[in-house]
Amino acid sequence: MRRLRIDPYIVAILSMVLLASLLPARGQVSVGFDWLTKVVIAVLFFLHGARLSRRAVVTGMSHWRLHLVVLLSTFALFPLLGLAATYLPAAVLPSSLSAGVLFLCCLPSTVQSSIAFTSVARGNVAAAVVSASVSNLFGIVLTPLIAGVLMQAHGGGFSLSAVWSVVVQLLLPFAVGQVSRLWIAAWAERSRKLLGLFDRGTILLVVYSAFSEAVTRGIWRQVTIPDLLKLLVACLVLLAIVLAVTAWSARAMRFSKEDEIAIVFCGSKKSLASGVPMAGILFPGASVGLMILPLMLFHQIQLMACAVIAQRYADRAPEPALAPALAE
Repeated sequence: MRRLRIDPYIVAILSMVLLASLLPARGQVSVGFDWLTKVVIAVLFFLHGARLSRRAVVTGMSHWRLHLVVLLSTFALFPLLGLAATYLPAAVLPSSLSAGVLFLCCLPSTVQSSIAFTSVARGNVAAAVVSASVSNLFGIVLTPLIAGVLMQAHGGGFSLSAVWSVVVQLLLPFAVGQVSRLWIAAWAERSRKLLGLFDRGTILLVVYSAFSEAVTRGIWRQVTIPDLLKLLVACLVLLAIVLAVTAWSARAMRFSKEDEIAIVFCGSKKSLASGVPMAGILFPGASVGLMILPLMLFHQIQLMACAVIAQRYADRAPEPALAPALAE
């Protein structure tokens, strides 16, 4: 898998989809999973708030031009491309999946993989940390607002009243988590590995719960193999456009190569960790499976593509000013 650059966590997520397809939760079990999912999502965003250092965000905002480019890519370029995807004919992208593509385009950037790829590529890691963190912070508010406006206008099954659910289940726990840093910041820092496992476990739970309901409502009669292939092509084209635009913009604005790397990796990612829980809150249970299907596929594509790009950046020749020092 390492050679194929397949993320083992994606295998775990696909296993949840398979499990839900074979043994979906039904009846009272399904109701129990629904309540459990809401609780763990609230706890998840409480822990996100507890882990995000305000000092790091404030300090890093001094590089505002870089962060602005990343935010524009994440919350302007992507949503415009997602909106354009909704106008594609059904023969190119089925309408049952185009709403999911639009939703993924409204999500914030990833944190872990953006930083990891920037580090591998010898880019500006400090800027990547701040950009990815700020993107996720803003995404708690901007994602439901942007998705609400765009999807309501184009019949995406989204109600603006769902924004209130985001306030209660995401924003409020996040704010409480930020306040709680006064007492648990040290514990959160020591327990990053444990909390990371909780993050991933939460996503697996939401995926199983979402696909259980989707399977009972016939998702695999709505989505065929040709439809999945069309979705694959749409995700590839979407990622290629954003990668090209972010790289070109960074060069046109005369950013350093290190800053360009941070912009490319932070501005082209979409967060599975934020997207799956948000979908579980924002959309009716019957449609959550379809909404997160494009995100799951895009997530794996971005990991494989960015792994190759990061290595190419890493293999570049040293800057002339550094060459003598490296040669000694």
